[in-house]
Amino acid sequence: MVYPLAPVFARTVPDGDTHERAVCENCGFVNYENPKIVVGSVVRHEGKILLCRRAIEPRHGFWTVPAGFMELHETPEDGARREAREEANAALALDGLLAIYSVPRLSQVQLIYRATLAEPAFSAGEESLEVALFSWDEIPWGDLAFPTVHWMLRHERMVQDGKGVAPFANPE
Repeated sequence: MVYPLAPVFARTVPDGDTHERAVCENCGFVNYENPKIVVGSVVRHEGKILLCRRAIEPRHGFWTVPAGFMELHETPEDGARREAREEANAALALDGLLAIYSVPRLSQVQLIYRATLAEPAFSAGEESLEVALFSWDEIPWGDLAFPTVHWMLRHERMVQDGKGVAPFANPE
């Protein structure tokens, strides 16, 4: 029986490229490593914001919006709705793109939507310890999971107050 050659990768700059990459010395395959896309939503209901307390790492026990990595073969909008179903058992009506954030140190691009609950029901999904609605003054600012959650909540507030127009990007 003949076995195909096992890949042997070396770091080099492929012909016609500008970045060092992992290239198979046997067949020339270039293993491109690209940023991950995160999709999520700032969800409003009756003047409050839906937040999920994380049941997973990183930042277990901290609060976030329903968000996560986009899957293959789905649109960003479908991914945002899926994440809300998985984390908050919530059905969403998307209102448009709130922000596009770049997090180079994590190789992430985050697409965050504005949304409302399509139905008033929600509960903790598998990745959440609890899910709750918070008025602006009740948001647990000191227990938010990630800097981008702060950004998106503040950007949502700017839209609500008529002091900004979406989509936003990273703050200065």
